[in-house]
Amino acid sequence: MSALAAVFAQYPLEVERAEGVWLHSRDGRRVLDLYGGHAVAALGYGHPGWTRALQEQAAACNFQSNAVPMAVRERAAGRLLRFAGGAFDSVFFVNSGAEANENALKMAFRMTGRAQVAAIEGSFHGRTAAAGAVTWGAMQKWHAFPRAPFDVSWIPRRENGAIAQHVTEDTAAVIVEPVQGVGGAFDLGAGFLDALRRRCDEVGAILIFDEVQCGVGRTGYAFAADLYGVRPDMITAAKALGNGFPCAALLMTPRVSQAVKLDSLGTTFGGGPMAGAAIEAVIEAIESEGLLANVRRVSEYVRARCAVGPVTGFQGEGFLLGLRMSRPARDIQAALLARDILTGTSGDPQVLRLLPPYILEEQHVDLLAEALASL
Repeated sequence: MSALAAVFAQYPLEVERAEGVWLHSRDGRRVLDLYGGHAVAALGYGHPGWTRALQEQAAACNFQSNAVPMAVRERAAGRLLRFAGGAFDSVFFVNSGAEANENALKMAFRMTGRAQVAAIEGSFHGRTAAAGAVTWGAMQKWHAFPRAPFDVSWIPRRENGAIAQHVTEDTAAVIVEPVQGVGGAFDLGAGFLDALRRRCDEVGAILIFDEVQCGVGRTGYAFAADLYGVRPDMITAAKALGNGFPCAALLMTPRVSQAVKLDSLGTTFGGGPMAGAAIEAVIEAIESEGLLANVRRVSEYVRARCAVGPVTGFQGEGFLLGLRMSRPARDIQAALLARDILTGTSGDPQVLRLLPPYILEEQHVDLLAEALASL
């Protein structure tokens, strides 16, 4: 009997080591990883620059409190702001995507004095109290707290005409994944996101982009905000940000930064020196190795090459791709894993989700296409 709590369903694959885009199992299998540990392994496995950065920082100083200034923390924040393109002027580092979303919502409530949030049907924002309250279906399935901490109104996906009904002068914030992850790699599109931005401006609400899964290069742009040309007041980031080292960030525009006061937010491990080194190394690799262009190119190759077998269509952006299937995605996932290709499912039972490392190449896509054609 395992000493681990029986929380997660287990794949029939025990990973012993990994390199590049390949997982090696205990029983000798070599498996192509097109899921990246839930969108985390942006650089793949064993990336030399990332590994070296963590080794050097561990040897120099593995941890200090945020009350102690550290150059590596400042460098990581500056590098992330430059990567995001200049519209944001401060970063609050935390440990996870859910924690980043909790703090974004907290800032919105503090700034507006309002008590209602608008979220999007199909969304996933985390499993903590506030993040779970704005996750579609969580209250009925797993939220478990006796009540939600605030009122939530749900906007149907891509329905611009419904926005005004749900985003009013009582709304503190609108929180949205520009490309929904668990919701089936569902891209909400520039028109819908721009309509949210305009409505927030009309009523004084704060617009939060949850880019925990779709950000830090996964769409082929630094953030999906850049892809769609819509600028939120805050962006939350995690997953790919550390390439496997736990870290997350809340990026704030000057409007939000001005509302931050001493002790209004807090964290113990967020922004630790190891996290700072990981963040620097991830952004350095993305920029110096041309990985954004690689994501865009290879993503288009997936769409061109993989419309075979049970695949009836595509949705999503970059390396947050959904392959719509003629049969249940869970069956296709199992069949692919039997052929040594790891993929993911989603909240949509017909959508197979691909979240591969940014170093994926066309030759790897050919392996997927060949496997799909045989199903």
